[in-house]
Amino acid sequence: MRLLIVEDEVAVRAEMKRLLTRAGHEVVEAGTVRDAREANPTAFDLVISDLRLPGGLGTELISAAEGVPVLIITSYASVRSAVDAMKQGAADYLSKPFDPDELLIVVERILGDSRTKRQVAALSREAQATWAVEGMVGRSEPMQAAFDRVRKAAPTDATVLILGESGTGKELIARAVHQQSSRKPGPFVAVNCAAIPENLIESELFGYARGAFTGANTDHAGLVEAAHGGTLFLDEIGELPLQAQSRLLRTLQDGEVRRVGATQSRRADVRLVAATHRDLPKMVEAGTFRSDLYYRLKVVEVRLPALRDRGDDVIELANALVTRHAQKLGRPVPPFTPEATDALRSHHWPGNVRELENALERALILSDGVALTAELLGLDDVQRQPAPAKESAEDASLMAYFKRFVEEHQHDLSETELARRLGISRKTLWERRLKHGLPRPARG
Repeated sequence: MRLLIVEDEVAVRAEMKRLLTRAGHEVVEAGTVRDAREANPTAFDLVISDLRLPGGLGTELISAAEGVPVLIITSYASVRSAVDAMKQGAADYLSKPFDPDELLIVVERILGDSRTKRQVAALSREAQATWAVEGMVGRSEPMQAAFDRVRKAAPTDATVLILGESGTGKELIARAVHQQSSRKPGPFVAVNCAAIPENLIESELFGYARGAFTGANTDHAGLVEAAHGGTLFLDEIGELPLQAQSRLLRTLQDGEVRRVGATQSRRADVRLVAATHRDLPKMVEAGTFRSDLYYRLKVVEVRLPALRDRGDDVIELANALVTRHAQKLGRPVPPFTPEATDALRSHHWPGNVRELENALERALILSDGVALTAELLGLDDVQRQPAPAKESAEDASLMAYFKRFVEEHQHDLSETELARRLGISRKTLWERRLKHGLPRPARG
């Protein structure tokens, strides 16, 4: 990382440069505010400046840095000067004399937070480009009802709970809520709760303090903090462990987040949108989902229908998706043959919109550019399935073993234990459940 040190005391500046260079950073020095401006603070990852400098104050560099974090250091430590520096936008504040290790810790934390913000901003820009609100498709009555809910709820800060089968477009609806809200300029952070191991979910969501556990060598901001000022989307929230549910509830109630192992809370201004394909009321009855969190989530419910229940939406969706993928591939948009249109209408779509998009992308890649046929879509399940005699005996045996083992032990073992016994990750277990139609049961 490139750092700019602005310090008029030569000895102090040299010592800071030596310390930070040893830590692997590229360091440029300046002795005055004027020198610092000439060095162009916007070209650095962090500016470390003394408060009182010849010709001005170090806080003048906050605006000159244009978003680059500025760490203020001064020997004139006081509550007032610290507050003033932070109000003007300083990333942090250290008073002389400071411990070298303390400086390194603060620098690494600021750089880490800055990286997270940049990544979130980049993802947000990408999401806005790819998932435009006007790109939502659906004329069927249930989809129009869902869109109406989004239009009414989005301008508020109300929590939104999106319900529907896997692949119905819950994340797209969540992005639409964010795009149509006053939080649009802020980050949109999407988290799949089922894809994070149970023992990591709390530290990933809420962050952790240095020393909270083995390997926690620095403070780490969680995804809740990364969504500050924007929207946090928790997909598959029904997979969230009870302890994490409790911590999330406190965050929603207090508007604060406490990192794992920390003693102080931090402000967390986030709008929560959650989604699940599971039956949360049954989970509440079974004691696997907190009732107070459930009622906190269901301020506004948006129900997404399965694709098979959306009538001719499937044709409109297919045309929109083919157009998008053809543009991405730099190809002309091919039409559907009448047989392909019939196949789109008659298919059951167990994987919903996600399955439709995958089928269309595959057909577009394999087509000769003239037309998309039913054969290219590959949706005639009964006729196109390989005969059992030709199926790999080993694959069939492994699939049967997986299904049998999960069905026999899922009521007694946690997802983590099931995955361990099968020799796979918890994420892989979740993906195979979806693939083979084995939903995780509610626990009593």
